[in-house]
Amino acid sequence: MTPKLRIAAITDEFSPDLAVALNAMKPIGMTGAELRVIGGKNIMDLTDDELRRAKDLVDAAGLEVISIASPLLKCVLPGAPDIDTRFQQDVFAAKLTFDDQPRLAEHAFKIAKFFGARIIRVFSYWRTVEPDRCFDPIVRALEKLSADAAGQDLIIGLENEHACNIATGLEAGRVLRAVCHPNLQLVWDPANALVAGEDPFPHGYSLLPKDRIAHVHTKDCHMEGHKPIWGPLGTSTVDWKGQIAALMSDGYTGWLSLETHWPGPNGDKLAGSTICGWNLRGLAAA
Repeated sequence: MTPKLRIAAITDEFSPDLAVALNAMKPIGMTGAELRVIGGKNIMDLTDDELRRAKDLVDAAGLEVISIASPLLKCVLPGAPDIDTRFQQDVFAAKLTFDDQPRLAEHAFKIAKFFGARIIRVFSYWRTVEPDRCFDPIVRALEKLSADAAGQDLIIGLENEHACNIATGLEAGRVLRAVCHPNLQLVWDPANALVAGEDPFPHGYSLLPKDRIAHVHTKDCHMEGHKPIWGPLGTSTVDWKGQIAALMSDGYTGWLSLETHWPGPNGDKLAGSTICGWNLRGLAAA
């Protein structure tokens, strides 16, 4: 059951204790780690000493930090239409405003270089009731981030996020065509597209420029109205077998990274992520 694509996880989906998370990820065969929350603090808020301790733990475990899962552009866009309240806004221990974004971007670049991570995950401002009216400001922000990242050999990974203005394959394809910069690529999350009301595979995926997909997040759910009910990966609505087969057929060579979201059996998130991790390994080996 050797994965045909490399597998990874956002570490705090296993545990906010980085050592606990890494110890759970290694036996599954995960070789990559995304850093988002460590010890209850967002990666952007860790001290230099805390960052060094985190790097020592990852290095000792023999894993590679592949992405800094930053909260960049996960904020209100000034002057935008009203926020769409149907979607839960997950902030993961980060509460930042529009004015914080330049400082946050500079710090994210620094952290990525420190860990040797190539990808900095970003968003597209909290989703409004009229996402199209936010399109031009999003393009300008992504153009600036991409130009800055090019100077440091980093990739800006725009995640399609159901609580943000770019949520679906349709919306992601449109913005990638508008920002034709090699340092802007996509963090494709089929489950997020599902929550936003799109059939993520094959429809949403078919609308994406395949050569601009840098990274893939894996989780699974079904919908009850506008509410996602998260469950074990590969057992719900997203056609993960078809999606992974299509990625490989289209030449994708990046990571499949677990972002569980499922609370786990009896609320045991560590057990839930372990189950999903083994499911991911099986899907990636099929």
